[in-house]
Amino acid sequence: MANSLPANLYVGTDSFSWDEWVGVFYPEGTKPGEYITEYAKRYSTVEIDSTFYRIPSKAVVTKWDEKTPKRFVFAAKVPRVITHLKFLEDCEGELNAFLKNMALLGDKLGPLLLQFRYYRKSEFKSADEFIAKLDPFLATLPKEYMFAVEVRNREWVGEKLLGALRQHGIALALTDHPWMERIGPLTDKLDVVTADFGYIRWLGDRNKIEKQTTRWDKIVVDRAPEMKEWIPAIKTLLGRDIKALYGYFSNHYGGYAPGSVDFFLEMWKKSNKNF
Repeated sequence: MANSLPANLYVGTDSFSWDEWVGVFYPEGTKPGEYITEYAKRYSTVEIDSTFYRIPSKAVVTKWDEKTPKRFVFAAKVPRVITHLKFLEDCEGELNAFLKNMALLGDKLGPLLLQFRYYRKSEFKSADEFIAKLDPFLATLPKEYMFAVEVRNREWVGEKLLGALRQHGIALALTDHPWMERIGPLTDKLDVVTADFGYIRWLGDRNKIEKQTTRWDKIVVDRAPEMKEWIPAIKTLLGRDIKALYGYFSNHYGGYAPGSVDFFLEMWKKSNKNF
């Protein structure tokens, strides 16, 4: 079914190391060391979540490379020591170490996500204050890598942030999250293309869904209304001057990330039949 997607649209999940997927996504009896190999038989890309917590070793990155096919693409979160603990200050060593190890993936290395948390007014009074902190850091990022920025403050997504990202060729991570504006209204009022690629994260409402389930092996939330809004938006984005668009589903979006991917693929296929 994934073959129904355009060649420059990559859709997968935001991690692959879930034991609950064994028997429903991974074959029964699959060992953790085999997860990425089995994953890559189904999807062409994955977002690595573990890099948010620690810089992966060269050995780990090499195994990711060895266990996936040639055209597979890895996106990854930039370590939180950079975005959260040190918040972009005095982190050149950590950033260089992270990039050096991730570069072992060669052509398989996709976008790297700078994920920022929600900030209170006591931390940043406005988007201007945040951008003043972010912009100098973005200027230092090496151009040979693709970077995306995710913010969790809805009111910050405006012309000033988009302009700063556009100046440096950094993508705005578009998110489906209860704190953020829906994709339809957002793209109606703003040009969200700020780089030569796009990045989407379907995150969902963690608190709400964990009241329904904490075992991530089946869909518990119907996301058909959201997909009916996202698919036209994605087609519009693909019509822009971008090389590729990358999108990743969380377990917290529908209850089971591979199920959300498969549902997206079904909806995409149906949408093409309607033309």
